[in-house]
Amino acid sequence: MKSKVNPMQANLFQFKPEGAEGRIPTALSASSETSRELVDDREPDAWYFRRLEANGILLNRQQIRAVRHGTGPALTLAGAGSGKTSVLVCRTGYLIAVRGVAPSSILLLTFSSKAAAEMRERIAGLPELDTHNISGLSARTFHAFFLRYLYSQGAAIDLLTDTTRQHIMFKQIMRELGLPQDAYQPETLLALLSSAKMNMVEISELPETSETERELKQIFRRYEAVKAEQQVMDFDDVLLRSYRLLQEDPRRLRWLRQRFRYLMVDEFQDTNLLQYELVRMIAGPDSNLMAVGDDDQTIYSFNGARSEFILNFDKQYSKASVITLDINYRSNPKIVGLGNDMIRHNLQRRSKTLRAARRNGAVGPMYLRPYTTDKEAEFLLDRIEREVAAGKRTYGDYAILYRAASNSRAILEQLVLRGIPHIEYGDGQLLYQQRAVRPVLDYLRLSLNRRDFAAMENVLPSLYINRNLGMAHIMECEKRRAKKGPLIHLLTLPGLKDFQTDKIRDRLELIRSLRKQPPAEAIRLIRSRFYNSYLETDERQAATLHREMLKELLDELEASAERFTGTAEFIGFIDDVIAKNEEGRSRKLEEQGNRVALMTIHRSKGLEFPVVFLIGASEGSLPHASALDAERMKDIHPKLSADQKGQAALEEERRLAYVAVTRAREELCVSSPARYRGKKAGVSRFLLAAFGAAGGPSGGPGNMAAAQPGHARQAGARGHHGVPQKPPIPAQSVQSAHAGSASRVSGHHGDLAAGKGSFRSAKGPGEAAAPGNQAKVRPVPAWLCNSRSCSAWVRIVSDREAGLNERLCPLCGSDMTRGFREVPV
Repeated sequence: MKSKVNPMQANLFQFKPEGAEGRIPTALSASSETSRELVDDREPDAWYFRRLEANGILLNRQQIRAVRHGTGPALTLAGAGSGKTSVLVCRTGYLIAVRGVAPSSILLLTFSSKAAAEMRERIAGLPELDTHNISGLSARTFHAFFLRYLYSQGAAIDLLTDTTRQHIMFKQIMRELGLPQDAYQPETLLALLSSAKMNMVEISELPETSETERELKQIFRRYEAVKAEQQVMDFDDVLLRSYRLLQEDPRRLRWLRQRFRYLMVDEFQDTNLLQYELVRMIAGPDSNLMAVGDDDQTIYSFNGARSEFILNFDKQYSKASVITLDINYRSNPKIVGLGNDMIRHNLQRRSKTLRAARRNGAVGPMYLRPYTTDKEAEFLLDRIEREVAAGKRTYGDYAILYRAASNSRAILEQLVLRGIPHIEYGDGQLLYQQRAVRPVLDYLRLSLNRRDFAAMENVLPSLYINRNLGMAHIMECEKRRAKKGPLIHLLTLPGLKDFQTDKIRDRLELIRSLRKQPPAEAIRLIRSRFYNSYLETDERQAATLHREMLKELLDELEASAERFTGTAEFIGFIDDVIAKNEEGRSRKLEEQGNRVALMTIHRSKGLEFPVVFLIGASEGSLPHASALDAERMKDIHPKLSADQKGQAALEEERRLAYVAVTRAREELCVSSPARYRGKKAGVSRFLLAAFGAAGGPSGGPGNMAAAQPGHARQAGARGHHGVPQKPPIPAQSVQSAHAGSASRVSGHHGDLAAGKGSFRSAKGPGEAAAPGNQAKVRPVPAWLCNSRSCSAWVRIVSDREAGLNERLCPLCGSDMTRGFREVPV
């Protein structure tokens, strides 16, 4: 399915997000000085830097300082794109070649095998190391290093590396415990157990306040017992066993400290409690520990990462040197500037402002304000197709990033249907294949075909009926007497309780009524009648997936269905997309190649791309709705107060936004849909704050929802550097605050007028001018608010505005239609 490209769509991309009034953020240029100027030939280690230079490695002042660091603790704060891997590699070479440290005394720990392999390769290629035997140097992931250590200590136990085998083990355990096979997803169980282990929580210490918690505890205990019986351990056990071994035997710990006298840890901000304790143990009293990381990129708290380890490093190690790598070599100055001005609003961070090594001249970030996520996908993919067709870019230049997997629904659908080569770094499932969504779709399928037995089986749990028992009864009854709607056989199921009989009758009636409804209305009916309450009372679902996330999936399903008038058309579309996606998945490779990359922001950390599209940068999506209501989420920072939880969650969301924008090397486009899952959504406060609008440290909303590029803006008073001195007046309060005043809301898109005294008044067609001021008038094209209680209108002054099909009123949020207004000549 190829979309026709509208030439006017190119003008939808703006240099500022809607609502932004301040200057365009731009990073200062970094000094061009390198080791050539900074290291004098007379210095004793100058030869090493001259050899690095001959190999094309030119270090800046702070990098040189980090490379020269000898003994004692050091924290190297490595901003985005600041060359931290070069520092780790060159410092390793410096220790060996200049300080005469034995390679076998150095331990480099990182989080990915790819990063570890890259460091080993680059270290081996350093000058002056050819005369040293560096085969004894250890540059490994946490798990690889401690697995080797366990085996060196005689551990006679195999590593369980096959996740499929783990999943089978969990399914067998659930069967043994008499639980439904789909009670818990195996991957979710593994994640929950891993979280407990990484936070050093014993299974015996897990809570048992509900039936679900007791079930989970039973499953975990049995899983550990099965592993013991089979003499295997999983990856989490590797770290836990190592910790216990070193804690219980001081001699082993002493030997490890004597062997590895120099310890370097990459991505230190990602360490969880167990990893941090292992690092502390090995570093010991000598503390020849260099931690390298960036507190502004701490985004894995859900995985156990704790920002306090990097924030409090120099409190834990009072003699620590703190070195800041603050020159970005990756992105152009405007991208670096946007990142700086976004992240500076976080309170819990180490102060640093990145400078740009690249000079001005490149295009700055572009901003898009589409009406919906489907329009967002259309505009962005049109742009990709246009640029690839013109030979400007290849598909492999693009990465599309999003806050949560459910945000990819619209863009993934259009990629699949247009046949654009792409790779999705996730579970590969579409929205329609998600566990919480499938039953809703199956009710729609049953409304079209009441003899759809696969759909019938999938809706049984929502009737509180066992799948196997229910289907066996239905099939047995069908042999005796077939029915147009076989689900009715459930009424004769032995042992039914009264409430189940009532639910079955109600559901049969509902299925018959759904066929006549538009699909979006049918979904809303299913949710309101029973499905929302079913999910809320399903403790197993709630224990493994936040209710907010479940609601998000269903809201996205509704948004998808809004495009269709008939259920059959909607289901046919879904089946087509799933079939094409499955076909593409069968050819999936891990390497991007010449394909558009799709991934969550979490997945993108550590990567970079020529062009990045950040989608869904709207309130409720980024920051995510769960962060805006973080005080209700017990598992986020459980020891903090409600206000502290909210602040911590919001700051992590801002770090996510920062990570996203700093992935771009050459071009960045940030899109903020005006409607997010059927509701108005303002531009992300993180973007507006970067331009000096509200939404800084206080995290206030700081913007009005808009429909398309060109909406009116109303901002609060601003002081030094555009930082808000007081919050903006809410739109509904403007009338009383400014009654009788004549304020002009201007911009390059046109004027807005509301005849309520809120803004500059304007006369409609046929209205007489005020006595004594008989000015000539003429009609001009304009957007007119459809609401009877609102008389706002927006003048159409550009081809781009004229090409739009839909718009929301910036005052009341109602739909607007194109028409004319009379204005003075």
